[in-house]
Amino acid sequence: MAERVPETKPDQSSSSESSEPAVHIVYMERPQDMEPEAFHIQTLASVLGSEEAAKEALIYSYKTAASGFSAKLTPQQVSLISKLPGVLQVVPSRTLQLHSGPGRLH
Repeated sequence: MAERVPETKPDQSSSSESSEPAVHIVYMERPQDMEPEAFHIQTLASVLGSEEAAKEALIYSYKTAASGFSAKLTPQQVSLISKLPGVLQVVPSRTLQLHSGPGRLH
């Protein structure tokens, strides 16, 4: 009798189950009294322990259409940062492929 192996969906990421850092996007309220990037670094530093670690983990600071940043975070860091004041949502970053049928783009 063959063993049954549980199916996994192709778009499921195992990074949320491991303790390895993965890129997440952190959506935040707009800061009132400081520059957005400085606020993002300060927020990250409160979880990572230092401004230097925050600058190293920060990938991009969003300031125009949305307020937030992307950074490499472990699941534990995601849990901590999600509870901070001003943090609206933390989501894993995903790369999506644009699929176009034949003859649609010339």
